[in-house]
Amino acid sequence: MLKRSKSQNKALTRKKMQAEIKKLQKAGKKVVFTNGCFDLLHLGHISLLEKAKSMGDVLIVAINSDKSLSCLKGPKRPLSAEKDRAKLLLSLKPVDYVVVFGERTPVKILSELRPDILVKGGDYKLSEIVGKKYVKKVYRFPFVKGKSTTNLINLIINRYGAEIMQGQK
Repeated sequence: MLKRSKSQNKALTRKKMQAEIKKLQKAGKKVVFTNGCFDLLHLGHISLLEKAKSMGDVLIVAINSDKSLSCLKGPKRPLSAEKDRAKLLLSLKPVDYVVVFGERTPVKILSELRPDILVKGGDYKLSEIVGKKYVKKVYRFPFVKGKSTTNLINLIINRYGAEIMQGQK
Protein backbone atom coordinates (compact mmCIF):
# COMPACT_ATOMS: atom_id res chain seq x y z
CA MET A 1 0.00 0.00 0.00
CA LEU A 2 2.81 2.39 -0.82
CA LYS A 3 1.86 5.88 -1.75
CA ARG A 4 2.34 8.10 -4.74
CA SER A 5 5.34 10.36 -5.19
CA LYS A 6 6.90 12.05 -2.18
CA SER A 7 5.75 15.46 -3.40
CA GLN A 8 2.13 14.38 -2.81
CA ASN A 9 2.49 13.41 0.84
CA LYS A 10 4.05 15.61 3.44
CA ALA A 11 4.83 16.02 7.10
CA LEU A 12 4.12 19.63 7.96
CA THR A 13 4.37 21.86 10.99
CA ARG A 14 1.11 23.00 12.52
CA LYS A 15 1.47 26.48 11.07
CA LYS A 16 2.20 25.18 7.53
CA MET A 17 -0.64 22.66 7.84
CA GLN A 18 -3.02 25.44 8.81
CA ALA A 19 -2.09 27.43 5.69
CA GLU A 20 -2.34 24.32 3.51
CA ILE A 21 -5.84 23.50 4.80
CA LYS A 22 -7.05 27.02 4.04
CA LYS A 23 -5.67 26.71 0.52
CA LEU A 24 -7.26 23.28 0.02
CA GLN A 25 -10.64 24.39 1.35
CA LYS A 26 -10.56 27.51 -0.82
CA ALA A 27 -10.00 25.18 -3.80
CA GLY A 28 -13.16 23.27 -2.80
CA LYS A 29 -11.43 20.24 -1.29
CA LYS A 30 -13.05 18.39 1.63
CA VAL A 31 -10.39 18.00 4.34
CA VAL A 32 -10.61 14.99 6.66
CA PHE A 33 -8.73 14.77 9.97
CA THR A 34 -7.99 11.86 12.25
CA ASN A 35 -5.49 11.47 15.04
CA GLY A 36 -3.83 8.96 17.28
CA CYS A 37 -0.60 7.50 18.53
CA PHE A 38 0.00 5.05 15.65
CA ASP A 39 2.78 3.54 17.75
CA LEU A 40 2.64 0.07 16.22
CA LEU A 41 0.92 0.19 12.86
CA HIS A 42 -1.64 -2.60 12.35
CA LEU A 43 -4.68 -3.64 10.31
CA GLY A 44 -7.06 -1.65 12.51
CA HIS A 45 -5.16 1.54 11.71
CA ILE A 46 -5.18 0.79 7.98
CA SER A 47 -8.92 0.15 8.01
CA LEU A 48 -9.61 3.43 9.84
CA LEU A 49 -7.34 5.41 7.51
CA GLU A 50 -8.98 3.95 4.40
CA LYS A 51 -12.45 4.78 5.73
CA ALA A 52 -11.35 8.26 6.76
CA LYS A 53 -9.91 8.99 3.32
CA SER A 54 -13.17 7.87 1.69
CA MET A 55 -14.98 10.68 3.52
CA GLY A 56 -13.21 13.46 1.62
CA ASP A 57 -10.46 14.58 -0.71
CA VAL A 58 -7.49 15.05 1.60
CA LEU A 59 -6.59 13.08 4.74
CA ILE A 60 -4.55 14.67 7.51
CA VAL A 61 -3.29 12.40 10.28
CA ALA A 62 -2.25 14.12 13.49
CA ILE A 63 0.04 12.01 15.65
CA ASN A 64 0.93 12.43 19.29
CA SER A 65 4.47 13.58 19.89
CA ASP A 66 6.77 11.15 21.68
CA LYS A 67 6.32 13.09 24.90
CA SER A 68 2.52 13.24 24.76
CA LEU A 69 2.32 9.56 23.78
CA SER A 70 4.46 8.66 26.78
CA CYS A 71 2.16 10.71 29.03
CA LEU A 72 -0.88 8.88 27.63
CA LYS A 73 0.44 5.33 27.42
CA GLY A 74 3.17 5.20 30.07
CA PRO A 75 6.94 5.53 30.32
CA LYS A 76 7.71 2.46 28.16
CA ARG A 77 6.06 4.06 25.15
CA PRO A 78 6.43 5.07 22.41
CA LEU A 79 7.77 1.99 20.72
CA SER A 80 8.49 4.01 17.57
CA ALA A 81 9.76 7.60 17.44
CA GLU A 82 7.42 10.25 16.03
CA LYS A 83 9.57 10.75 12.92
CA ASP A 84 9.40 7.01 12.18
CA ARG A 85 5.64 6.93 12.80
CA ALA A 86 5.16 9.91 10.48
CA LYS A 87 7.24 8.32 7.72
CA LEU A 88 5.33 5.03 7.97
CA LEU A 89 1.99 6.81 7.81
CA LEU A 90 3.07 8.89 4.83
CA SER A 91 3.94 5.72 2.95
CA LEU A 92 0.29 4.65 3.08
CA LYS A 93 -1.95 5.41 0.13
CA PRO A 94 -4.80 7.08 2.10
CA VAL A 95 -2.56 9.53 4.00
CA ASP A 96 -1.83 12.90 2.43
CA TYR A 97 -0.34 14.81 5.37
CA VAL A 98 0.98 14.13 8.86
CA VAL A 99 1.27 16.71 11.58
CA VAL A 100 2.59 16.19 15.13
CA PHE A 101 0.87 17.59 18.21
CA GLY A 102 2.21 17.68 21.75
CA GLU A 103 -0.94 17.94 23.81
CA ARG A 104 -2.78 15.03 25.43
CA THR A 105 -5.82 15.59 23.20
CA PRO A 106 -6.22 17.00 19.67
CA VAL A 107 -8.60 19.78 20.72
CA LYS A 108 -6.05 22.59 20.31
CA ILE A 109 -4.80 21.44 16.92
CA LEU A 110 -8.39 20.98 15.72
CA SER A 111 -9.17 24.55 16.81
CA GLU A 112 -6.17 25.75 14.80
CA LEU A 113 -6.61 23.63 11.67
CA ARG A 114 -10.43 23.58 11.32
CA PRO A 115 -10.75 20.62 8.95
CA ASP A 116 -14.16 19.79 7.49
CA ILE A 117 -14.49 16.27 8.88
CA LEU A 118 -13.21 14.52 12.01
CA VAL A 119 -12.93 10.71 11.98
CA LYS A 120 -12.51 8.66 15.14
CA GLY A 121 -12.54 4.99 16.08
CA GLY A 122 -15.70 3.38 17.36
CA ASP A 123 -14.48 3.18 20.95
CA TYR A 124 -15.42 6.85 21.39
CA LYS A 125 -18.97 7.93 22.16
CA LEU A 126 -19.94 11.05 20.24
CA SER A 127 -20.18 12.95 23.54
CA GLU A 128 -16.54 12.01 24.33
CA ILE A 129 -15.03 13.25 21.08
CA VAL A 130 -13.04 16.40 21.77
CA GLY A 131 -12.80 19.18 19.22
CA LYS A 132 -16.00 18.26 17.38
CA LYS A 133 -17.17 21.85 17.57
CA TYR A 134 -14.31 22.82 15.20
CA VAL A 135 -15.51 20.60 12.32
CA LYS A 136 -18.63 20.37 10.18
CA LYS A 137 -19.09 16.61 10.56
CA VAL A 138 -17.89 13.74 12.75
CA TYR A 139 -17.74 10.09 11.69
CA ARG A 140 -17.03 7.13 13.94
CA PHE A 141 -15.97 3.78 12.52
CA PRO A 142 -15.86 0.52 14.46
CA PHE A 143 -12.55 -1.09 15.22
CA VAL A 144 -11.45 -4.21 13.43
CA LYS A 145 -12.11 -6.83 16.09
CA GLY A 146 -8.97 -7.93 17.93
CA LYS A 147 -6.69 -5.54 16.02
CA SER A 148 -5.14 -3.03 18.37
CA THR A 149 -1.70 -1.96 19.53
CA THR A 150 -2.45 -3.23 23.04
CA ASN A 151 -3.49 -6.63 21.67
CA LEU A 152 -0.31 -6.86 19.59
CA ILE A 153 1.92 -5.93 22.52
CA ASN A 154 0.16 -8.49 24.75
CA LEU A 155 0.49 -11.15 22.05
CA ILE A 156 4.23 -10.53 21.76
CA ILE A 157 4.67 -10.63 25.54
CA ASN A 158 2.58 -13.80 25.91
CA ARG A 159 4.16 -15.58 22.97
CA TYR A 160 7.78 -14.47 23.28
CA GLY A 161 8.18 -12.87 26.70
CA ALA A 162 10.05 -15.75 28.33
CA GLU A 163 12.35 -16.13 25.32
CA ILE A 164 13.10 -12.41 25.28
CA MET A 165 13.86 -12.42 28.99
CA GLN A 166 16.18 -15.44 28.62
CA GLY A 167 18.06 -13.64 25.86
CA GLN A 168 18.76 -10.74 28.24
CA LYS A 169 20.56 -12.93 30.80
